[in-house]
Amino acid sequence: MPLTRSRIRATAEAYLARHPHERDSLAGLLSLLDRADNPDSRATLRGHITCSVAVIDREQRVLHIGRKATGPLLDPGHVEDDRSLLAAALREVCEETGLRPGDLCLTPQFLGAPIDIDAGPAKGDGEHQHFDFRFVFCLVPEQHPKLMLRDEEAAGGPWLPFADVGSPTLRAKLLNARDQGLDGRPEPVNASALIHDGRGRYLLHLRDQREGIWAPGTFALLGGGRTLEDVSLEATLRRELAEEAPGLEVDGLTPYALAEATSVDGLAVPIQVFEGRWSGDPETVDLQEGVLLRWFTPDMLERLHLSPGLGDLIRRHAAEHPPTTIPPAGARLLRDEAPAGTELHIVGVHLYVEDDHGRILLGLRHPDSAYAGNTWHFLAGHCEREESVSCLIREAQEEAGLIIEPGDVELVHVVHLVDSPSARPRIGLVFRARTWSGTPAVLEPDRCVEWRWWNPKDLPPAVVPYTRQAIDGVLAGGSYSQRGWDEQ
Repeated sequence: MPLTRSRIRATAEAYLARHPHERDSLAGLLSLLDRADNPDSRATLRGHITCSVAVIDREQRVLHIGRKATGPLLDPGHVEDDRSLLAAALREVCEETGLRPGDLCLTPQFLGAPIDIDAGPAKGDGEHQHFDFRFVFCLVPEQHPKLMLRDEEAAGGPWLPFADVGSPTLRAKLLNARDQGLDGRPEPVNASALIHDGRGRYLLHLRDQREGIWAPGTFALLGGGRTLEDVSLEATLRRELAEEAPGLEVDGLTPYALAEATSVDGLAVPIQVFEGRWSGDPETVDLQEGVLLRWFTPDMLERLHLSPGLGDLIRRHAAEHPPTTIPPAGARLLRDEAPAGTELHIVGVHLYVEDDHGRILLGLRHPDSAYAGNTWHFLAGHCEREESVSCLIREAQEEAGLIIEPGDVELVHVVHLVDSPSARPRIGLVFRARTWSGTPAVLEPDRCVEWRWWNPKDLPPAVVPYTRQAIDGVLAGGSYSQRGWDEQ
């Protein structure tokens, strides 16, 4: 978006809203913005707009460019084909000093607003004024980068304390900002939401493919930049969620990680990433920005065009927060998981397969297994976001290297069970594989330490109780059994 007179006026009015006592001293600026001629042109008769920057480091010092003739000062720069006054200021300071845009970031105290607007005469012409919009950037690297000064007559590039800044108005505002927390250390100025459902899915937002927005056409997290009105970064995030995705109410937003992005202008942008839980249907969200919202699992990330660093962030979170299969006793169902009064069930698939001698395959679970350690059990697994036959085929290959075709399985028994009054109920689907290929191998030794064929009428003593019950049901031709409900 090109720089317009209305955007310059909006910046000036936002500044005057914080400094109303300066309206009279900036009357010439407002008059200039009312004229028909270009306010950022040097040919404007009464004056024109310039931009400059106070770059501060972690020791609360300001970068000055020292000229041999005039001494230390912050040189104003002229607006060219810049998209904003902030972009013009950034371009000028980088051209003047050799700093890169990524060496700089905004401060929470000022963000993209000017710290000061100075009305002063242009050099050599007391009747022509510069209205200099002054911005503040923090230096990101701890060590000062080597400066590459554009002006051959510039000397040094000293870093001076706030109290030694030559401009009285800028000096006073820097010292006041220091009292309000401006210490030169980069701080998060954006907030994003890492939203997951507790079952291994993450909510991603496909951004518009448009010029002038961050990371166009990529999958990213919901969130955005802080405003001066936001009392905290969590307030920033909740405002952004309400604006971008009305109706998306995320439970338990808590700080999770710090990330960094690059703004449209190239500035470094520290981001506070919050994690939160939600399990609704993205299709029901009235999305106001971007193209779509979708759930994705970590294994799908490599197929997506992601904003930089997002894949690693999600994989880290997934490793630290494995999907919850059994909630704690008394856990409350999340709002949108099921209709009121519904009890969610865990669905498990179980492989019933016989060799040429009529023996069935069972696996000895690892002694340290969280469930049924040192006990014989079906080859089994829990359904993720998939239909049950696909789950069975996947588990057979992952756990034992057996290859099964979908058309070669049939459902032979269902066990409806509950282990205790506080446990999540389970539905166990037992599928018979009529044919398969491969030899059973221990591929997940942390779960199963041995596969063995057993005569179904001569099972070992240590068999998971509902496994024995299901085998007896299959042998008797029964399609259903239940366990544990009589004890509720």
